[in-house]
Amino acid sequence: MLLEVENLYAGYGKIEALHGISFHVNEGEIVTLIGANGAGKSTTLKAIMRLTPPESPTVFSGDIRFKGKSILKTEAHNIVAHLKMDLVPEGRHIFGNLTVHENLKLATWTRKGSGIEKDMDRVFDLFPRLKERMHQRSDTLSGGEQQMLAVGRALMTDCSVILLDEPSMGLSPLLMYDMFRTFKKLNSEGLTVIVVEQNARLALQVADRGYVLDTGAIVAQGTAAELADTPEIKAAYLGA
Repeated sequence: MLLEVENLYAGYGKIEALHGISFHVNEGEIVTLIGANGAGKSTTLKAIMRLTPPESPTVFSGDIRFKGKSILKTEAHNIVAHLKMDLVPEGRHIFGNLTVHENLKLATWTRKGSGIEKDMDRVFDLFPRLKERMHQRSDTLSGGEQQMLAVGRALMTDCSVILLDEPSMGLSPLLMYDMFRTFKKLNSEGLTVIVVEQNARLALQVADRGYVLDTGAIVAQGTAAELADTPEIKAAYLGA
């Protein structure tokens, strides 16, 4: 088991956002967390990444383990540098005053040795539009291009686990499906993917397994096919 979240209670200040959730992710899987706004999906990803306050929730109790070892005391930069996990945050949070190339290069600050240029070429192969705009300021990119850059920046950290927070937000249907096909391709090459997504139908089409969050608690879990075929899930999240 690669990642385990066990009986996790977390929140902001004294406000509890997660009420004892437990789930796991196996190496090489795509696992999705689905649910309405305010369900606790983004809080879960931030807790895993051990972001510093005030952005990150405080863990009140429970545990988060990576390859069997607790990471509650691991600093965020070591989550990226040593555990090889990285987050593509909701809203992208690219550096708008830097070029596409500078954003990608900046993401390699934790890396040592060779392979950086090879990974840069890989990002440009995945997202040819980024190569076309390599020297363009990133705040002049379209929303879809900025999402490509946010994903590419995560890949440049040499991560083996990528956490995606609402990657389809603000994208056209065409770009949205292209983006998820890219996630599927990366997964087929060995990348473990954890995706938080309000578009439950799309997420369940690419995921192996999923968990449904409702007001800070996991209320359903199963394979993606099982969840997509559950009447309650269909009614609440799939528009059927």
